Amino acid sequence: MKITFFEIQGWETPMIKKALKNHSLTFIKGHLTLENVKIAKGSDIISVFIYSYINQKILSNLKKLRLIATRSVGYDHINIKSCKNKKIKVFNVPSYGENTVAEHTFALILALSRNVHKSYLRTLQRDYSIEGLIGFDLKNKTLGVIGSGRIGKHVIRIARGFEMKVLVTDPNKDEFLAEQLDFKYVPLQELYKKSDIITLHVPYTKKNYHMINKESLKLMKKGSILINTSRGQLVDTNSLIWALDKNILSGVGLDVLEGEELIKEEKQLLYDKKKIKALEQLVEDHILLAKDNVVFTPHIAFYSQEALERIIQKTIDNINNFINNKPEKESVVC
Repeated sequence: MKITFFEIQGWETPMIKKALKNHSLTFIKGHLTLENVKIAKGSDIISVFIYSYINQKILSNLKKLRLIATRSVGYDHINIKSCKNKKIKVFNVPSYGENTVAEHTFALILALSRNVHKSYLRTLQRDYSIEGLIGFDLKNKTLGVIGSGRIGKHVIRIARGFEMKVLVTDPNKDEFLAEQLDFKYVPLQELYKKSDIITLHVPYTKKNYHMINKESLKLMKKGSILINTSRGQLVDTNSLIWALDKNILSGVGLDVLEGEELIKEEKQLLYDKKKIKALEQLVEDHILLAKDNVVFTPHIAFYSQEALERIIQKTIDNINNFINNKPEKESVVC
């Protein structure tokens, strides 16, 4: 097979070459455009990321193309209708960082519960006093998990390892898993009222825009902690500042900020320097992040070596499964 990879980074190449050594491989650093589409001429398979906009004109130049393997969860950069008409298959990477994001969620929780960030700043100033750094145990605390999808399930498992009580809100209930992991599904308002720590694991939609607002924060237990590793738009920033000032929340852990709307895929941050610059400006302007009970990381919950390797491995698997006519349903877009 002739396979052309676009938007490829240096470290990815050896891994792909080793796995697909029996095929003719071409690697292009830039994204696929009408100007460079001739490079992929004669390709049976192309692999891209989200900056390669694959429209009808691009496809008309790739007469032999049989598969587009996008190295992303989303696929709105590909004209699916045209692909269907031309009988070109499209495979994506539906998930790669479930445990990675879940682990980062607990990194934020532990930073707040044990004042890791405050301790670190003190030691930089050669201050080794412990006054004001008293923390709290996670054991027997109640964790409220909003969204029990792939990431949420990992969060629940980790929480049970800490011997936490777990409440979950999700329209899709898995009662067998709830019994297995010993957690309880409850309505959202009950979760707000009873949780010591609340963590968000839902995708952003117009319906849940600012789901964490002044009204929902008023329902929360006084002194509780909020964690957001999902999307910034889920939380109204002004309401969050208000809740911290009123001591409704004793701490906040964020990996995302309202204003990051242009980041559609986490992996964009590895490719697009403009996104990093915009994030830089956003952070600089944020009054929220000046508070010492707020822990912020710059959208890195997804960012582990293993997660990045899983994206490549899943793409390799998708290609091999296509060649062997054994596609995995979860990866097939069309």
